Amino acid sequence: MENQNQKCVMVIDEALPLGIISNTAAIMGITLGKQIPDAVGSDVIDKTGNSHMGIIEIPVPILKGNHSMLKDLRRRLYEPEFSDLTVVDFSDVAQGCNTYDDFTRKISGVSESELKYYGVAICGNKKLVNKLTGSMPLLR
Repeated sequence: MENQNQKCVMVIDEALPLGIISNTAAIMGITLGKQIPDAVGSDVIDKTGNSHMGIIEIPVPILKGNHSMLKDLRRRLYEPEFSDLTVVDFSDVAQGCNTYDDFTRKISGVSESELKYYGVAICGNKKLVNKLTGSMPLLR
């Protein structure tokens, strides 16, 4: 991954409870890690000789979103212009499932228009990511 031209962001619905926000970020982060393993640096050794697993080599700001903005953002990410971006979304359907089998069964019966997005993570070309999210404030 060529870090200087790449950017990753997460946009999460600020109205969600803190626990759901945390869970949304964690799940999207794990999925991004699987999709773009080259973004994770090598393991490191601290001064005392203890090993620590590598972390992502670029910052991942968490941006403030809301229900309608996330819906629009996800719709835009289906456009051909953004097809090279890595996109992870997390929805009410996913949050409401206890197993992956449950999720795959439920999501197959729900149209995209019915989904309520809790968060969307985007990684890829910095210019494209900025075009979509450059004016969004940080979630604090």
